[in-house]
Formats: sequence, structure tokens, C-alpha cells
Amino acid sequence: MRKPGIIALDLDGTLLNSEKILTPENEAALRRAAEEGIEIVPATGRFYRGMPECIRDLPYVHYAITINGAEVTDVRRKTALVRAELPTGTAIRVMEELDRLPVIYDCYADGWGYMTRALYEKAAEYAPTRHNLDMILNLRTPVPELKAYLRETGYGVQKIQAFFLDQDLRKRTMENLAALFPDTAVSTSIVNNIEINSRTAQKGFALRSLAEAIGVDPADTMAFGDDLNDLSMIEAAGTGVAMANGAGEVREKADYVAPSCDENGVAAALADLLWRKEDA
Repeated sequence: MRKPGIIALDLDGTLLNSEKILTPENEAALRRAAEEGIEIVPATGRFYRGMPECIRDLPYVHYAITINGAEVTDVRRKTALVRAELPTGTAIRVMEELDRLPVIYDCYADGWGYMTRALYEKAAEYAPTRHNLDMILNLRTPVPELKAYLRETGYGVQKIQAFFLDQDLRKRTMENLAALFPDTAVSTSIVNNIEINSRTAQKGFALRSLAEAIGVDPADTMAFGDDLNDLSMIEAAGTGVAMANGAGEVREKADYVAPSCDENGVAAALADLLWRKEDA
């Protein structure tokens, strides 16, 4: 295949292994691609300051797709190339629906996380892993009541995230919210959450917007992902790569299935897709 101008990579479950580590093998593959002039672009559900330091410190990362595509950041200039937000009123109505359910929820606004204090104090009950709990506790500011805080500040909301204990309820809620709020994108990135963004705040839209901004043909892009919030990016890229540990729907839509995130799948896929003939 022709070498891409952009390689966009989801982080958790894709570029990072199950221990949330960027392995030397994956990093070496990214460095080689960057040395060949390919833009390496993290594409994550996290906000920029919530990305692991091992990713933010990579010297060849010039752009980042964050918050499921709600923001595309020019890292060197510290400016946003793209922002796609839920209007405050829409976000509050979504939260009112979530208030009816036995869940906890938060939101990302202005590049940070916020959460009603009473829900923040329940985080340990709902976080599926210690890593997820640490992210909630360290990357959310508790406020007395989130809807009131948004009314007071007028913030547009980049993402709402809810955590469930009941998987059937989670599935029903995804379907209900998608029907009630057709201008949103409802997805998931971990075993017990749902994520609600603006309909245009999807990784696929963001990838295409970035490609246009820096003069790369969308056909000359490659994207790696594992979960439903990566699906639009897998479909939008010239070459979509799913991880073997990924959701079935993502694997079905991908052009190529890489080994799992615990088998240096990114490095293996890049070697096969880009360098197989060179290295033979």
C-alpha cells in the first residue's frame, strides 16, 4: 500500500497495552513512521491533559484528536483546530435523563472533567478498574451540582460520560438516548460506560478535518482502534485497522485486524502493512 500521511491511533486497548503501557516495540514503530514523514496522531476519548505523559511527551506528535473528536489540537501551537460541543441546554437535558437512572455521570467542558460531588463520592462503586477509578478521581473536579454549574458557567459540553452497573440498562440507555437526542453521537469505550458527544464530535469527522487542514488526502490515512468510539474513524480512514481484542463490530468494519494490544499489535500491523517488502 501507499504510505499514509497520517496514522491515527486510539490509546486504551490499542496503542497502550492492558497495563496502560506504551511498549518499546510500539514506540519504535511509531518513531520509524514519523521519521518517514508520517504524522502520528493520538485519537482518544480523553481530553488532552488527561492523556498519559508517555504519549504527550512523544516529540513527533504534532496533533491530537481528543474527547472522541470533540477537539483536534495543534500540540506545538497549543491551539484547537476543531471544536465540536453539545449546547449547554442539550447537555442538561441529557443529564436530566441520566438522573432517572442508577448511574453516575460526569462531563468534559473546556478541556477538563467535572462531576456532581455526590456522584464523585460513589466513583469506587462504579469504576470497573483501579485505573478507571484513578482517572475519575484525578481528572474530575467535583462541583455541588453539575447541571447548575453548567448553567452558571455557560460552558459548552464536549462529552458526557455515564457509568453503569447493569449491562442491560446500559444497552437500553444507549438506544434511548440516541433516539431522544438525534444530534448526538452515543458510543462506548470501556466495559460499563456510555459516552455522549455532539454528532459531529466523532473521531472519523475529526480525522477527515485534520487531513483537510494539513493537506493530506483522506485516502492516505490509517486509523487503529478497538471499541465503538473508534468505529467512525476506522470507517473514515483510507485503511482501518482493528485490534484482535476489539469489539466485533469494529473488527468487521476494518480493512485489517492486528494482533491484540498485549501482543504489540500496532507494531506488528505497521510492519506488515508498511515495511514488509522493505524488510524482507
